[in-house]
Amino acid sequence: MTDDRVELLVTVVLAAEGERAARAACRELVWQVDGRIVEATDCSAEEPGCWSVTLRVPSEERATHNVAAPLARAVRQFVRGLGPDFVVPTVSCEPPTAWTVLDDPDAIESLATGAERLLVEAWYGGDPYPAGPAEIQESSQESDPEKAEKPPEPQQPVRRHRPPAGDTGPAPSCRLTLRVDVATSRVAGAQWQARALASRISRTATVAGVTAHDGVLSVLVDLGTAHTPVPQTVLTAVSALDRPGWSALRWEGDTALTTWTADPRPEAGITELELSSSPDAQRRRG
Repeated sequence: MTDDRVELLVTVVLAAEGERAARAACRELVWQVDGRIVEATDCSAEEPGCWSVTLRVPSEERATHNVAAPLARAVRQFVRGLGPDFVVPTVSCEPPTAWTVLDDPDAIESLATGAERLLVEAWYGGDPYPAGPAEIQESSQESDPEKAEKPPEPQQPVRRHRPPAGDTGPAPSCRLTLRVDVATSRVAGAQWQARALASRISRTATVAGVTAHDGVLSVLVDLGTAHTPVPQTVLTAVSALDRPGWSALRWEGDTALTTWTADPRPEAGITELELSSSPDAQRRRG
């Protein structure tokens, strides 16, 4: 049965002296929204001492035949629940994701010391790339100690394709990567758009780097590993993004790639996407 739960991801951008301080600054917000810290990222490339802390927050919304409505409603309800000082800004919705940005430092700092911006994302759907056993263990070790009494969320079983006859070893794994080119001068804005897309594909997406070229910021997102054949992994991700106009699958060595290009190219926003998958590095070295 398809999971119809709507989930919230809330990312706080704040000034802190390190990861421990960034997590500690968000402690009261974690308790206020009954959330759980799932990632803390050093954003000092944008400005010194900048960190982003991402929380997973429960939502009672459920996806229906009109997916956009519960997604947008989950975002609005979360913002209203922060208190009377918060006015709900415009909510962008491109199912299966909806998001908004709170950019009022005076109000946001009341939620977390040093906070400057808040990204609120709502999304739904099962994860087509569940973490393998090693990743699940690593994720559990990095969970927030303040919420340690909460039982871990159930993990979906790792999908495996049928091995060739005579092969009794484990199914090979491959790594999936998403590149998002955004016409913007702000690193945080580019990362947020990349995260919104990546959240449709994987719950374990992490930003691997940001580079500037040809007037855009290119965000590279590591979407984790999948236990499916390389080309199938890419095509499954394309299906999850539900965006027409992708190029035919092509190969560069043992890497399968496909790209999507905006036509005409916008002055602001996403200009190009690239999905690529290749055998996992550890597997290749084995």
